Amino acid sequence: MSISTRFSVGIHILSLLEINKEGVNTSDFIAKSVNTNPALIRKITGMLKTAGLVNVRPGIAGATLAKELSEITLLDVYQAVNVLSDKELFGIHENPNPACLVGRNIQGAIEPIFSVAELALEKALGVVTIEDVVKDIIAKDKDEN
Repeated sequence: MSISTRFSVGIHILSLLEINKEGVNTSDFIAKSVNTNPALIRKITGMLKTAGLVNVRPGIAGATLAKELSEITLLDVYQAVNVLSDKELFGIHENPNPACLVGRNIQGAIEPIFSVAELALEKALGVVTIEDVVKDIIAKDKDEN
């Protein structure tokens, strides 16, 4: 199982809000860029709003960034869209056979490894900003044209 696509869609939304900041960023417009339906965009935008990353005003079309790009890390987005509950990046199967040597000890053996890996992921996401992503998007577009 992979991390929820809400994470990549959240990054997409925030990047698009910056790149199209002079335009009107409706859920329909964003949905066309993501190639999904506007209801999903509204749901994820609502999560980003709750986290203080975007501004959305009822009855007025369009969303805007609530913070500077350099202030929004990928960890902020990851946490905002509720990708996973704490300490659940790597699920450990329940009820292994206690009569088996491996079954009896597997959870205790791998849980600390999974915790370290999750902390490493969060640390890596915490040093990359939406500004970094937007700069990369623009650079890739220039390279292609």
